[in-house]
Amino acid sequence: MAFDIDMIKKVYSQMPERVKKAREVVGKPLTLSEKILYSHLWDGEVKEAYQRGKDYVDFAPDRIACQDATAQMALLQFMQAGKKEVAVPTTVHCDHLIQAKMGAVIDLQAANKSSHEVFEFLESVSNKYGIGFWKPGAGIIHQVVLENYAFPGGMMIGTDSHTVNAGGLGMVAIGVGGADAVDVMAGMAWELKFPKLIGVKLTGKLSGWTSSKDVILKVAGILTVKGGTGAIIEYFGEGARSMSATGKGTICNMGAEVGATTSTFGYDDSMERYLRATDRADVAEAANQVREHLTGDDEVYANPEQYFDELIEINLSELKPHLNGPFTPDLATPISEMAVKAKENDWPINVDWGLIGSCTNSSYEDLTRAASIAKQAVDKKIKAKSDFGINPGSEQIRFTAERDGLLQIFEDLDATIFTNACGPCIGQWDRSDRKGEEKNTIVHSFNRNFSKRADGNPNTHAFVGSPEMVAAIAISGRLDFDPTRDKLINEDGEEVMLDEPKGIELPELGFAVEDAGYIPPKEDGSSVEVKVAEDSERLELLTPFDPWDGKNLIGAKLLIKAFGKCTTDHISMAGPWLRYRGHLDNISNNMLIGAINAFNKKTNFVKNQLTGEYDGVPSVQREYKKAGVPTVVVGDHNYGEGSSREHAAMEPRHLGVKVVLVKSFARIHETNLKKQGMLGLTFDNESDYDLIQEDDTFNFIDLEDFAPNKQITIEVVHADGSKDTIIANHTYNNSQIEWYKHGSALNLIKKQNVA
Repeated sequence: MAFDIDMIKKVYSQMPERVKKAREVVGKPLTLSEKILYSHLWDGEVKEAYQRGKDYVDFAPDRIACQDATAQMALLQFMQAGKKEVAVPTTVHCDHLIQAKMGAVIDLQAANKSSHEVFEFLESVSNKYGIGFWKPGAGIIHQVVLENYAFPGGMMIGTDSHTVNAGGLGMVAIGVGGADAVDVMAGMAWELKFPKLIGVKLTGKLSGWTSSKDVILKVAGILTVKGGTGAIIEYFGEGARSMSATGKGTICNMGAEVGATTSTFGYDDSMERYLRATDRADVAEAANQVREHLTGDDEVYANPEQYFDELIEINLSELKPHLNGPFTPDLATPISEMAVKAKENDWPINVDWGLIGSCTNSSYEDLTRAASIAKQAVDKKIKAKSDFGINPGSEQIRFTAERDGLLQIFEDLDATIFTNACGPCIGQWDRSDRKGEEKNTIVHSFNRNFSKRADGNPNTHAFVGSPEMVAAIAISGRLDFDPTRDKLINEDGEEVMLDEPKGIELPELGFAVEDAGYIPPKEDGSSVEVKVAEDSERLELLTPFDPWDGKNLIGAKLLIKAFGKCTTDHISMAGPWLRYRGHLDNISNNMLIGAINAFNKKTNFVKNQLTGEYDGVPSVQREYKKAGVPTVVVGDHNYGEGSSREHAAMEPRHLGVKVVLVKSFARIHETNLKKQGMLGLTFDNESDYDLIQEDDTFNFIDLEDFAPNKQITIEVVHADGSKDTIIANHTYNNSQIEWYKHGSALNLIKKQNVA
């Protein structure tokens, strides 16, 4: 039986009338995305048709999911909100703080020892406030959510950018910062700019070496890392219906890599099969009662160009397997063209590691397709040339895969079975075979491949592919290997080819598990004590940020002018820094250490205008803060893309940065800055970025008149006394300006709760 079945049935009971009303108000047939959005309006009534990409709208999400790295800060904030329990069903999943090194058993023991304090805090705070807790080793948050909580037509938010994975079961599931989650936990409305809509029409059917992963690798190549910003991607067509629910989840998951608000598919037979297989027949039966409302209207899919802001068409029968990378997930290359492209770009041909798993590709079907390739290597006497690492998506997946002999196949190739956790995908990988910054290549079935992400080495060339393609390339040991046409030499000296992969959508004997890893909260948690030691290096109770004084900001110094790509990984690195996610001051020592200084093309090396000396970014900023000098960070396009981590906004706020001025923002990061009381601005004229000099001082001369749709004038004073005037834009509405005035959204929530 499903968790929260009464809540799900309530959503379905309200949906027909709300969809009907929305169709009347909008005056045309509706996409699936619109049906879900209009069915989850905060006040429950559809009164107006919202303008896509323009109108801010208040929504009422059905549930929240948090992973352990981001849950710490989210729950530390919630503890200050003055509430006795969370207002909507919420879960915490411990999947980020487990480092992959030796193997599942040893690594999990090490994590439980090294992060005991954090896990104990998360379990106790969950117990106190009515939050479901999934203990370390239970699985990766998004796979666990897909198996237990996702439901067609629902809306959820999660403190991880890959929350969008739940679109594989027809949800509108959106990654947010912890402050957004706190709003909803506290019973407040959740605000979002009404998204634009990108339609992807899928025709034909996948076959051979081409998989669902190749669909999103192709889409990423088309849209690029920012092409989906501010939009929901809705997949439809015969090709969509032909794919499994977990295959759909893979596609939705990696939609985060094109900046999409989320991605989703309409409810169909594959979703019903998956719900029933994961012991949620009650959800399937409830969904079947409102089936027509859990997909887009027929007219929409018959004439999609009339209803979507952008339309992409992909024939799955013609789609070829891809590898994307290195260093960016949108550099798409058909595997048939990789040999030429690798040679042209001097990419290392020898592959050191093949990594299978992550929240993107760790389902039972994924493992069977990869295992079908691995078994051929064993049977055909092909010795794997690369190391193998496997991260099952959940304990249920791991237990079932072990029962069915899938894990043994990988172990026969000397693969290391890591814990049911994120591991190398988020930089939690103690990679023993490489030291320093050697140039090398790895292939993986993850979603992101930014520089340094997996192993901290800026010269690791990481390529993203399907699990079966990763398996084939790792077996061959060569990036330029094309399994559709190339042969391998086995241990007997014979030429052999790998046959096409074969997958099993759902286990023939059903899923099985002895201990899924779930710990329910107490019905009344008022007596539970949440302890945070005063001398803890891992956890720190929060101090509210100061409110705005209402005056113009004068005399702000440039901290750093970031050059090129500046993701949340650059602003607040993961890997070893994950241990400080619950301690704002300690983790602030990684602030912007990965950003490239435009003036010297170095990382973590900026000029201190107070002394004229150069030092690390956090050190310089702490000097400015000590002297009471406000600062400005300047950035390029899509600033803050990648993970939803709010630390990338909280750290600058904590250390005294006042303004982030960029060419454009990634959606989640811009919202996170607003929530923390920061001023996030964009150049009205992008070329003004080039005017910024290393010793600049900024005067925001009309900030006192801060208002929606009103531009802000910045006087930039250079070292020689000359000046430039720059006009900046912002997207703050009245509510968000109130956050700014109060110092943060949380400050405003606390004030309202006290009132």
